[in-house]
Amino acid sequence: MSTKNIQVGIIGGAGYTGGELIRLLIHHPQVTVNFIHSRSQAGKPVANTHQDLLGDTDLQFTDDLSALTNGSIDVLFLCLGHGESKKFVAENTIHDNIKIIDLANDFRLQANAVAGNRTFVYGLPELNKAAIQQAQNIANPGCFATAIQVGLLPLAQAGLLGEVYTTGITGSTGAGQSLSATSHFSWRANNIQAYKTLTHQHLGEIVQSISQLNGAAETRGGINFVPWRGDFTRGIFISSQLNSDLSLPELQTLYKEFYADAAFTHISDEPIFLKQVVNTNKAIIQLEKVGTKLVVHSAIDNLLKGASGQAVQNMNLMFGVEERTGLGLKPGGF
Repeated sequence: MSTKNIQVGIIGGAGYTGGELIRLLIHHPQVTVNFIHSRSQAGKPVANTHQDLLGDTDLQFTDDLSALTNGSIDVLFLCLGHGESKKFVAENTIHDNIKIIDLANDFRLQANAVAGNRTFVYGLPELNKAAIQQAQNIANPGCFATAIQVGLLPLAQAGLLGEVYTTGITGSTGAGQSLSATSHFSWRANNIQAYKTLTHQHLGEIVQSISQLNGAAETRGGINFVPWRGDFTRGIFISSQLNSDLSLPELQTLYKEFYADAAFTHISDEPIFLKQVVNTNKAIIQLEKVGTKLVVHSAIDNLLKGASGQAVQNMNLMFGVEERTGLGLKPGGF
């Protein structure tokens, strides 16, 4: 494994995913954070924005982008709003030796994966580990997409995936840091709501991954997804229902074999719950079977395995660093 010290730059470090990425990288044993870019916060201490980092870092936000052209960083993380990463890559000269990991949805679909001389690899390690290890540019998956896909990939590879009915609930941090009517505490408290029913933006990347595994021309209608806004801050819990003729022991064997070498994805024989994964980079899966009906439960932390933690996992793979490095995180069990 590589012992290289990785020089990192971050664009858009003031939001939830940017803050979570900073927390991980300043404690990563093989990373030096070279700069954190923010026009609105330039010159201000990072700990003024991310107040839990007081005492952990003296880094300041900057509006200086000279490291992009002089090649003084090894990898650039883009923590921008959806649609902004594509603009940033087009409008700025970025040294060819700098790898890019984009946390937005700009490059996830194959139709959008090329930007100038850069081609982005879809960064789901459970699906594309070998390609990630060779990649120069990564499109980090969406949070709902990650949670749903880890629950369905073993069935897709085995050609056992038919019509799927999926329900998932996410915490308020999934809506970003800017306040809106449905992210405000007084609205979220003691409340729940379905949104983007059957039209969620992550469906495209889910269908793309399923098609990659089973070689079939899957249609979006095969994944029927109803997302919910939940009354908590972090985490995603998914329940996917479909028909299966395999027995529960056969299905559990299928899943355990598929994820035998996965660094962070685990199969539980017991009922799973959200606190097992919150504040970690884990994905935990549980299977239940009643008659011919199979239900696949999967849970992740939307800001870690669903965003910044998975981005660091991808960075480790890209630079030949042991995959779990910097991600030995403890769940908040109580």
